[in-house]
Amino acid sequence: MSTAMNFGSKSFKPRAPDKGSFPLDHFGECKDFKDKFMKCLRDSSYDNSQCRLQSKDYLECRMEHQLMAKEPLEKLGFKDLMDPPPSQADSNTKL
Repeated sequence: MSTAMNFGSKSFKPRAPDKGSFPLDHFGECKDFKDKFMKCLRDSSYDNSQCRLQSKDYLECRMEHQLMAKEPLEKLGFKDLMDPPPSQADSNTKL
């Protein structure tokens, strides 16, 4: 009787991390954005609602450097911080 187990029948298939899990910023590409966000949190007694712009900038940096999946900022809760499309902005100034 063989004591070795047969693992050949099942193969491990890696998958992408669940939402909310993402690689560390080993090269510090977004360190400045992270530092600004953390400073804002400390200065506002950790009231994250006061630091939404810094949070948005940090997440945009992470998406630009493929440190997290690209998501529309509206889906991440930043719809109110988005600039209106140029055609909409122009029509608002002509009123």
